[in-house]
Amino acid sequence: MAEEKNVMNEEVETEETVENTTEEVVEESVETEETTEDEAVETSEEETEGAEEKPKKEGFFKKKKDKKDEQIEELNDRVKRQMAEFENFRKRSEKEKSMMFDMGAKNVIEKILPIVDNFERGFTTVEEADKDDAFVQGMQQVYKQLMTELESIGVTPIEAVGQEFNPDFHNAVMQVESEEYESGIVAQEFMKGYMYKDTVVRHSMVGVVS
Repeated sequence: MAEEKNVMNEEVETEETVENTTEEVVEESVETEETTEDEAVETSEEETEGAEEKPKKEGFFKKKKDKKDEQIEELNDRVKRQMAEFENFRKRSEKEKSMMFDMGAKNVIEKILPIVDNFERGFTTVEEADKDDAFVQGMQQVYKQLMTELESIGVTPIEAVGQEFNPDFHNAVMQVESEEYESGIVAQEFMKGYMYKDTVVRHSMVGVVS
């Protein structure tokens, strides 16, 4: 009987041990599942945070790149403006230089024209028999050379006789009678006028038909 009791006690203890072991395994399994779930949640949260940080970084670089592009555009605009200003300055300088040159040339031409007038007056006094004289021929060559050089730099005589009176080119010093020309037409030229390019250096002194 005693042996039977011992066997029964051992069986009970075995059953309790099995139950306790089973409970421990179940608890460990639950804890493992909870730990796995927690880790999964943490991993998901980390991935979410990483995903949120990544667009922020990308947006930051994109913003930085846009700022750099704006600076480049600003520098390009500044360079273009400076080049335009320099081009305008260059054109103004060339124009001013040309104007100064023309002004100086005009002053020199004004001083040369009386010499031309003296040549022409002198030729009108030469007798027909003296036109073949060497001195007269020499003076005519000098006169022709002088007029050729003046023409090469843009000096031209103003047409007067037979032209309608124009105050921009003619200076009327008297009114004359004429059967050849109508009223308002230049009939006589007392002093020849000249132009330098498009500018009047000296007006023609003329007589206009009344």
